[in-house]
Amino acid sequence: MPGTSEEEERTRFEALVAEAAAVSVDGWDFSWLDGRATEQRPSWGYAHAMAERLGRARAALDIQTGGGEVLASAPKLPPLTVATESWPPNIARATALLHPLGAVVVADADEPPLPFGDAAFDLVVSRHPVTTWWAEIARVLKPGGTYFSQQVGPASVFEIVEYFLGPQPPEARGARDPQRARADAEAAGLEVVDLRLETLRAEFFDIGAVVYFLRKVIWMVPGFTVEEYRPQLAALHHLIETEGPFVAHTTRFLIEARKPQQP
Repeated sequence: MPGTSEEEERTRFEALVAEAAAVSVDGWDFSWLDGRATEQRPSWGYAHAMAERLGRARAALDIQTGGGEVLASAPKLPPLTVATESWPPNIARATALLHPLGAVVVADADEPPLPFGDAAFDLVVSRHPVTTWWAEIARVLKPGGTYFSQQVGPASVFEIVEYFLGPQPPEARGARDPQRARADAEAAGLEVVDLRLETLRAEFFDIGAVVYFLRKVIWMVPGFTVEEYRPQLAALHHLIETEGPFVAHTTRFLIEARKPQQP
């Protein structure tokens, strides 16, 4: 911020960091970042496209639902709707949000096997799953059923990751490749009917937004704490104050895969 003294800058840094370190990061609602950060959205409109599919389904499963916010945004849920989640604060949040809508939340460790019988669902959805267990998805889908998911793509927000952790090896930058997702889906016996990748611009307008983001998206900088990274945060705060928003790029891919009908 031009014309700001070092003392004023330091005071603002401490205030922004303290605020972001104290706010709750439960659930998967990023509204706290309104006015503090922006992120372009993929052109395909995942929530709307998911809602259309939910409206046609009879039995649906949302894997790694977070706080249930995306599933709850659908205007109509199938007669049988189940969501899984592993993190206790999110389990409580999703239960409070989804049970009044008629959806059941199941506490699950996000590891195989899924706690459901074979061919239990005609639609499985998941927004930004940490891991996709393709064989399990194929198992719980009915013949003719569909898996529909928006996922984080390769090297997403790596400008922030590498600012704190340094240059990442090629295997880290190449992880979450949508073509690998296609290969894994096909190996599980599914037919990929749609696969799209987009790179999108994100901007962080103050250091509080960065702290909040790293506290919420815990796999970006594993073990992140304000105290451990205070020098880097202070330097980034100065950069934002003097040069403007910190710009990063997210990657997202959409994948839709279908289980073949039985002969």
